[in-house]
Amino acid sequence: MTSSVPRLVVAAPSSGSGKTTVATGLMAAFAARGLAVSPHKVGPDYIDPGYHALATGRVGRNLDAYLCGPELIGPLFAHGARGCDIAVVEGVMGLYDGAAGEGELASTAHVAKLLGAPVVLVVDASSQSRSVAALVHGFASWDPRVRVGGVILNKVASDRHEELLREALESAGVPVFGVLRRLPQVDTPSRHLGLVPVAERRVAAVDAVAAMAAQVADGCDLPALLELARGAREVPGAAWDAAEAVSGAAAAGAPLRAGGPPGTPDEASSGKAGGPVVAVAAGAAFTFSYAEHTELLAAAGAEVVPFDPLRDERLPDGTAGLVVGGGFPEVYAAELSANEPLREAVAALAARGAPVAAECAGLLYLCRELDGLPMCGVLDAGARMSERLTLGYRDAVAVHDSVLAAAGTRMRGHEFHRTVVEPGAGATPAWGVRAPQPRVEGHVQRGVHASYLHTHWASEPGVARRFVERCRTS
Repeated sequence: MTSSVPRLVVAAPSSGSGKTTVATGLMAAFAARGLAVSPHKVGPDYIDPGYHALATGRVGRNLDAYLCGPELIGPLFAHGARGCDIAVVEGVMGLYDGAAGEGELASTAHVAKLLGAPVVLVVDASSQSRSVAALVHGFASWDPRVRVGGVILNKVASDRHEELLREALESAGVPVFGVLRRLPQVDTPSRHLGLVPVAERRVAAVDAVAAMAAQVADGCDLPALLELARGAREVPGAAWDAAEAVSGAAAAGAPLRAGGPPGTPDEASSGKAGGPVVAVAAGAAFTFSYAEHTELLAAAGAEVVPFDPLRDERLPDGTAGLVVGGGFPEVYAAELSANEPLREAVAALAARGAPVAAECAGLLYLCRELDGLPMCGVLDAGARMSERLTLGYRDAVAVHDSVLAAAGTRMRGHEFHRTVVEPGAGATPAWGVRAPQPRVEGHVQRGVHASYLHTHWASEPGVARRFVERCRTS
């Protein structure tokens, strides 16, 4: 089976060039013309996919060759793009910037090659004219396996400026697919970890996406870009499937390497109502999650029920397990703390040994306090905001058996936070991390697995199966 969905990768020479504006605008502009658009984001970023989803009406999905491995990029893309007319993939950082010290791994260029997709280079032209040709020529010729199909010029000052830029690029033989002026309507506010998520500014975000769509539709040659997308190579292999991934993990014995009662393959892949209820934190404070996580939980037989810790005073009825992903609890610490009934319910669930998986923001929520405000008190640890940004990919190994993984299980993760938890590791740590310096981190106690590391469960679907099995038996 192959995926032949037309596709484009939107890249740039560097961060801040306007990739998100152009990619989101293209998605919305194509969708406004009646096309089913599949939105994707290179790398681990959770925030941009929220704007992509708003633009297309479909779930924004990540393509991360570090977290998931290069071999899963094609299958995950085909899974997300199934039945669509076109896919738009927003890159990360500069075109050739990947995981530190790992060459091209996880770069936009790497993913573009894995997808056989042409690249549209977004160039911030605000401080250059003829030099743009040398810049684009360098990026287009650096790796002949990366097909730079053309450019979109962003932040162009005037008609004369545009004329100079077009003349330079014409002499270099690089097509110009669009020219965009700078417009304040398309700006999106940022704070300590990047853009403010859609869930926190829904009305303003809708207006911003509409402005992006209008600007791109007015300034870009959409038919030419669609034709370029149709020139993408086919992606060989079958689309990723959550049920098949969970069944494969069961066949390999992945989720039960530390022992424990197995579920039957039929149970694990059914996803039927009546399975254990797994409550998943959502709402404005917990917006960081990969769509494949809930798909894997459902495929493993769970009934996945979202809830909002800012609004709901109790867990969903029948909750047997809890997943609290990433987000911005530091922004909502007062509101989370004020919801004492829910904090007590979470503490009681953990006290009885139910499976609880917490990542980053979830880790903070389980702490005794956050910036002096009471949290759930599941962990005897305190959390606070910090001036220091902790950012980067991590190679990790499970130090102890937990509800997520057997000791010795290796996974790749990503850290992205401006907070500190003390102690950073409990008496039973969750992970051993090799770089940037060897250390242990996170907390495993009874059914709780809490850590700063964001992981992508598609790379190790046994995690979801193991978690759901423990929900059945705890």
